[in-house]
Amino acid sequence: MDLASPDVAVRVSELSHRYKKVQALDRISLEIPAGRMVGLLGPDGVGKSTLLGLISGARKLQSGKLDVLDADMSKQSQRKQVGPRIAYMPQGLGKNLYSTLSIQENLDFFGKLFGQSRSERTRRIQQLTAATGLSHFLNRPAGKLSGGMKQKLGLCCALLHDPDLLILDEPTTGVDPLSRRQLWQLIDTIIRERPWMSVIVSTAYMDEAEFFDWLIAMNMGKILATGTPQQLKEVTGTEDIEHAFVKLLPGDKQAAHTRIVIPPLAETDQPPAIVARNLTRRFGDFTAVDQVSFDIQVGEIFGFLGSNGCGKTTTMKMLTGLLPASEGEAFLFNQPVNARNIETRKRVGFMSQSFSLYGELTVDQNLLLHARLFHLSPEKTSARLEILRQQFGLLEYRDQLAASLPLGVRQRLSLAVAIIHEPEMLILDEPTSGVDPVARDDFWKLLIELSRKDQVTIFISTHFMSEALRCDRISLMHAGKVLVYDKPDHLVKNKGCANLEEAFIRYIEDYMEQTGESQMTDPSEPGMGSAINNNPAENTARIAPRKLHQFNFARLFAYTYKETMELIRDPVRMAFALVGTMFLLILISYGVSQDVEDLTFAALDLDQTPESRNYVNQLDGSRFFIEQQPLSDIVEMESRLKSGDITMAIEIPHDFGRKLTRGEQPEVSAWVDGANTVRAGNIESYVVGGHWEYLASHARQRGMDLSQLEVAAVEPRFRYNPTLESIYATGPGVPAFLLMMFPAILMAVSVAREKEIGTITNFYVTPTSRLEFLVGKQLPYIVIGFLNFLILCLLVVLVLQVPFKGSLLTLSLGAILYLAATTGYGLFVSSFTKSQVAAVFAAAILSMLPTMQFSGMIQPVSTLEGSARLM
Repeated sequence: MDLASPDVAVRVSELSHRYKKVQALDRISLEIPAGRMVGLLGPDGVGKSTLLGLISGARKLQSGKLDVLDADMSKQSQRKQVGPRIAYMPQGLGKNLYSTLSIQENLDFFGKLFGQSRSERTRRIQQLTAATGLSHFLNRPAGKLSGGMKQKLGLCCALLHDPDLLILDEPTTGVDPLSRRQLWQLIDTIIRERPWMSVIVSTAYMDEAEFFDWLIAMNMGKILATGTPQQLKEVTGTEDIEHAFVKLLPGDKQAAHTRIVIPPLAETDQPPAIVARNLTRRFGDFTAVDQVSFDIQVGEIFGFLGSNGCGKTTTMKMLTGLLPASEGEAFLFNQPVNARNIETRKRVGFMSQSFSLYGELTVDQNLLLHARLFHLSPEKTSARLEILRQQFGLLEYRDQLAASLPLGVRQRLSLAVAIIHEPEMLILDEPTSGVDPVARDDFWKLLIELSRKDQVTIFISTHFMSEALRCDRISLMHAGKVLVYDKPDHLVKNKGCANLEEAFIRYIEDYMEQTGESQMTDPSEPGMGSAINNNPAENTARIAPRKLHQFNFARLFAYTYKETMELIRDPVRMAFALVGTMFLLILISYGVSQDVEDLTFAALDLDQTPESRNYVNQLDGSRFFIEQQPLSDIVEMESRLKSGDITMAIEIPHDFGRKLTRGEQPEVSAWVDGANTVRAGNIESYVVGGHWEYLASHARQRGMDLSQLEVAAVEPRFRYNPTLESIYATGPGVPAFLLMMFPAILMAVSVAREKEIGTITNFYVTPTSRLEFLVGKQLPYIVIGFLNFLILCLLVVLVLQVPFKGSLLTLSLGAILYLAATTGYGLFVSSFTKSQVAAVFAAAILSMLPTMQFSGMIQPVSTLEGSARLM
């Protein structure tokens, strides 16, 4: 296939994309230059991720034309052919990573998917981890990495196969400035080594956009403008990209945007709102927070900054009582922090980084719900709702569902909910992540009003340096310690830096140098280029893309290994897979029994002859019946049956003995409790059997012809279960039922889990075929199911004492085929479920009910007819 033309990497023409009623992209057309660093600007929800997903091949084209590296993405064959030349890193910290796999295992997995040999994978992993500072942590699980390290690992996974087009969807959102700088240094070095490589990056950080070669500004699914950063600033007459972006927005949004003015914090003699003294938190041998001390004044806006994984969230939890401190003390409003103190908690409002309200409720319903949770009176609730609607601009959205709101409005609603009970302190965890500059400024205007007008103390964490500058004071945290806290301009001045971001990085680097903490090698240093790519031939010419086969066992077994490791390292799923079946086998086999034994009965003997007494003794002598105190009359019989004292009553008539002596067939009345119909039917059978056995025995003793008792006697003989004990029927049947349900659930959850956490994207953007993906994920569960089969067989034979007859080999081969079918059924269920919870319910219900009804467990298969027999 020809390589892309040197001037254009992506051509888009009249491209549109919808999600049900939401128009994500609206007939956009543009050309993205090749060999450039291209920035895609705009807030969340404007269509950036959708556009990048279409370019990478992760999403299917709906309408319009899209050519990527001269391949028509509407044609599956061309999309597959160009796929290995594209690398895609989705939005979110570590969204393309597997949290239970180590750094080494994640990289090795991606190398296998792109057909790299063992030696090639080893070389590339060594180069990339050395360049990113990850080489010392190769055995650490991805789930235990900081945000910055996750993004570095995600980038390494994307770069492992030397792509010609690198697509990064907000790679630095939620990442601290030092990690951001290291990430961009690495990308810049790689671009210098591969000058033909095109890079498309979406970002919400406008300061990053200043350094891109080409920019594309988007809003509401449309392209606002394209050009170099300098061209956009010249067209809009602004000095920086953030204000240029605002100028490009529609007129109504521009008109509402004004510069933020922050009044000085008034001096007060009140005690601090928050005091931390030597706060320390340990998790085993790991110290997450180490001797943290600071205080926050009433009405102050206090910024909490720090590197990813430095302990900010842990400190916040200790300050609000959600997590006990290992050492030190914390005071909230001059009172020791106590999570059980409801009155103290009412004085605090909290807003998390992710949208945590109820999307299926309207704006007013969310506000009303939280007002009731804080026990506001109806009059107070009505007044607060009216004030908040006006103050936060929610009046026109009051009847809209929260899930359908624009991101900026959602953040305003979250803040309104957080202060509905008029708290004296607000804790905000990165509240403006992904929000556009206009909405971010509007949000800060509300915070400033709350601080200065209502004297609300605001404790906010952020990675935006422009926001940190708006705080009265900020603290800088790293490796569990607060390095310094002061006014932002003082921190900048103390380090002699040009801006706060440089000061932030300088403080952390100085600390790391003092403590000997390892740092990432600067990729811009001499010699680092060869660490990224030490093949001179690759530095001067493009390498033809690797030829990848349609079906590859290495990719299939890569998914098998990955799935096996995830399963082994998840104790909950492993316990569910192995112990759950064992527990249910014993429970069902012994608990769901149709045996009827030790039944209590009493006799109303109106005959009182030796024959009638012998009749009663025969019933009492069987294993089914236990005789109780005799009955005196019909009234007592009904009373004892109703009370449950007896299960059955036998009424023997006056002429029983006389008829028996004359060779006649006397009648006996049996009164059975019919509340349980199955049980009553079994009792009836036992009584009838016992009755005829007594008559036959009596006839033989008197030398009578048995044919006189009945015209034809049918005597059944049971070959496989002669004692008619239900354990022999239920025990062997339960494993088949469990091996239908459990493997199906585990298999369905496995795929639904990838959808839920986002790693399913790796299947779409790598050369993996459907068959490789499905079979690769299915094999571990067939093996787990077969281990289950062996364990259950042993339990049935050794614990339930059911003898095994027949060929074990034949049964085992049948079990393997059966498990292939049941796990395949789980794959089918996963195709229409998007969450793990839905997958569990769907797989359990859809496998359990048909199995119980149509497998012969309740009703013999031979008696089923029509559609039931077909099922």
